Amino acid sequence: MTLIHRAVWVLCLCAAGLSALAQNAARTPDAGPLALWPGVAPGDKADMPEEKDTSKDPKDKPDKYVIRLGNVSKPTITVFRPPADKDTGAAVIVCPGGGYSILAYNLEGTEICDWLNSIGVTGVLLKYRVPGRPGQKNYEAPLQDAQRAFGMVRQHAAEWKIDPKRVGVLGFSAGGHLSAAVSNIYSERTYPAIDDADKLSCRPDFAVLIYPAYLAAKGDVTKLSPELNVTAQTPPSFIVMAEDDPVGADNAFAYALALKKVKVPAELHIYPKGGHGYGLRPSANPVPTAWPALAGEWMKAQGIFKASASK
Repeated sequence: MTLIHRAVWVLCLCAAGLSALAQNAARTPDAGPLALWPGVAPGDKADMPEEKDTSKDPKDKPDKYVIRLGNVSKPTITVFRPPADKDTGAAVIVCPGGGYSILAYNLEGTEICDWLNSIGVTGVLLKYRVPGRPGQKNYEAPLQDAQRAFGMVRQHAAEWKIDPKRVGVLGFSAGGHLSAAVSNIYSERTYPAIDDADKLSCRPDFAVLIYPAYLAAKGDVTKLSPELNVTAQTPPSFIVMAEDDPVGADNAFAYALALKKVKVPAELHIYPKGGHGYGLRPSANPVPTAWPALAGEWMKAQGIFKASASK
């Protein structure tokens, strides 16, 4: 790719990222929401608290309003497909963040699916269980949901015109940790198998981690959290973080270094300013509008943008 072609590609992806907010209001899903579990989710009870939006943001200001979805006990996936003439056949399961307490459902969910659609990728929005369950680590129930989601997406690959060998994961903050967890905990399901979907691989083919949290070990940021056993089979990863992120850029450094040690391809971008929780909404800092272009270019370089599986 020449420098001129590369510049044009980046500019196009930047425009696509900026237009996602405008598209969001008009988008309707192509499939779903589909329940992940046929009944009560593993380990849960039937009488869980009612799911609700806990946001106090002004709903009349779409650029400020963040859906903060709480008490999620009925996890789902919702499929957003790109226009047929753009469809690359690739898909990404999107994991919103929220500290494993809530889900930033539009900022780090529906708006991200719209951006993915604009670059020809099917977005699969994962509504995973929050908050953490008593007696469990906060990521355990969400990991079950993520593993189940990968099996279901691959089970429906032909129907949704998805290449089952090009299904990645993209997560923000706690969703970034969840994305890293499912990238390393996939050889066995963490719940009893239910149906044929659980016979299919739940390993992502690639991962995109945006301001990921909880990756570095507590007390020693040079090491990973113990559940993240990075190996040579961990999928290639793209990571973005800001140095002034209060969660700590050490999370990104630790994961990227672990990938480097086992020779897993990784691309790391650290910005001096940007904070946390920006999604792809424009701000005074460049990172929210820069990372979508960089991530799209990385996916292209990884061979993820191939001819559509539907052609």
